[in-house]
Amino acid sequence: MSVEDKTGTLLEIDELRVWYELKRLGFAHAGYVRAVDGVSFNLDYGKAIACVGESGCGKSSLMKTVLRLNKPTEGSIRFEGKTINGLKGEALREYRSQIGYIQQDPFGALPSFMTVRQILSEPLAINGIKDEDEQMRRIEAALTEVRLTPVSDIINKHPHMLSGGQQQRIVIARAMILEPKLLVADEPVSMLDASVRVEVLNLLKQLQTDRQLAIFYITHDLSTVRYFSEHIFVMYAGQIVEIAKMDDLLDNPKHPYTHALLSASPDPDHKNALEMREVPPGEPPSLVNPPSGCRFHPRCHFAIAGKCDHEQPPFYDIESEHRVACWLFDPDENHEQP
Repeated sequence: MSVEDKTGTLLEIDELRVWYELKRLGFAHAGYVRAVDGVSFNLDYGKAIACVGESGCGKSSLMKTVLRLNKPTEGSIRFEGKTINGLKGEALREYRSQIGYIQQDPFGALPSFMTVRQILSEPLAINGIKDEDEQMRRIEAALTEVRLTPVSDIINKHPHMLSGGQQQRIVIARAMILEPKLLVADEPVSMLDASVRVEVLNLLKQLQTDRQLAIFYITHDLSTVRYFSEHIFVMYAGQIVEIAKMDDLLDNPKHPYTHALLSASPDPDHKNALEMREVPPGEPPSLVNPPSGCRFHPRCHFAIAGKCDHEQPPFYDIESEHRVACWLFDPDENHEQP
């Protein structure tokens, strides 16, 4: 398969908001769920960015909006310089054909009544590739690329006849069959055994390198993000609180919430197995009625009274490509930092 070597920005997200309207008694307005609230980031051709955060922080809503399964409430999404917010019909189908989607649960993502050949031929037929010889050529190439060989042993099987790792490779093959420019991976290894996770992550890294793929990687597992993401951003309550290069953020986190996420990550060192970990008290806020100011302030040990609870912090540049939304880094103030 040919690879078009491009540079520059592929995906631009600018002040994106996704609010879900609540209804009461069928008609009465009951407010909005502010699932994504002012998110901005760029993703270049051939690069990977990871989005991390706890459950309910808005990762899935952001992902679905990039896939245009959700329609943005405000803000813009630009793909190759073109705004895709209002795309419909053939234009929307064309946009989606350039994005591969890897689901979290491979068994749930694959139709149990279809064979591997039928699963992989379906997106080709939908997108106008109906010649059976061409379909077979692409299917064989995709299965070989995800290391499912010999193809003849796989192609006529149903999903339940495959292992979890094989099922996830079929999901990846389906995502790659139309030769997309962007791959959206939603917790792609969370349902797999530990021994299989590294194989799948290495496969994704190889595909990124060989095909110059851009990857948007969504996870709550910080132990997997180092494999192929160059940049990472942390979401909390629908907003980005810190964004940086991968190593900078993991080795030198700044936001108190990022510290809490890293502290809660499992430590493979058996000497630390019984170590008590400091985690922020309380629960994530309601996205129907989020707190004023910094949304993390009710759980933050470093919250500044009269500041963090009233004013939403701007982004401060810590160093090259490392930005944090926290009043503790206001250069005009002198506050204790985490």
